[in-house]
Amino acid sequence: MPNDSRPRSLPHRLLVLATGNWLARGYLAVFALSLLVMFLLPESGFAMSFLLLTAPLSLLTMVLPFGPGTEGGGAVEVLAIGFWAAWLLLCAFVNAAALGALLQRSATSASTGFRKPSPPVSDLPEREETGTAHPASPRLRRTRALLAPAVDNWLARGYLAVVAASLGFFLVAVYLLPDPGFAAIWPTMTTAPLGVVALLVPSPVEWTSSLAWLSPLVFSAGAALSGLFNAVLLGRLARMLRARETPPAA
Repeated sequence: MPNDSRPRSLPHRLLVLATGNWLARGYLAVFALSLLVMFLLPESGFAMSFLLLTAPLSLLTMVLPFGPGTEGGGAVEVLAIGFWAAWLLLCAFVNAAALGALLQRSATSASTGFRKPSPPVSDLPEREETGTAHPASPRLRRTRALLAPAVDNWLARGYLAVVAASLGFFLVAVYLLPDPGFAAIWPTMTTAPLGVVALLVPSPVEWTSSLAWLSPLVFSAGAALSGLFNAVLLGRLARMLRARETPPAA
């Protein structure tokens, strides 16, 4: 069909990825449930769970000058809350699309048997005799392939730059400034939702006074891994969008 090869708009491609498989649809269902909890049980501990589910993008609303409680009243407040709600929905669809791209990529690799054929034994260089380095192990190749989406596109690289800046600010504040204040909030926000877990991991270290200085390093390592995981998801999403944007060859 001629229409099938025509590039589709970015919102349409995001919508397809965000609703195209059970993982993405399940995430959207949990997000909808969190919104219901917010309206029905506003005083419960789960009332703000929708912010965690749509992190890290949704946490940007904490530093933006609009949203619930915006001063001005009337049309200004309605406009601010409407923009805030639209931003949350966009964050939810982006996260759902990232999860959908992850599952779709895995299914595609499994169905096509994406694996490079091994070269014949006779074609392999005699590396043992020449003393040259051995080829990378299959586990190392799989690790590189798994992490490649985090560094091969501008979206994931830009996100990693933000994570690195937040971690650098946190470490400087903790070890060099007299009062670090709430410096940990920035890497926690940029690497959420797993960054919230990374914030809780150093707690046992903090209980030991002799090892308390290790707590910021343990948190930084956990936040860095959380950011890397998010970057992989963003990279896979960027790959899927780029693949859908490119029309198939005739």
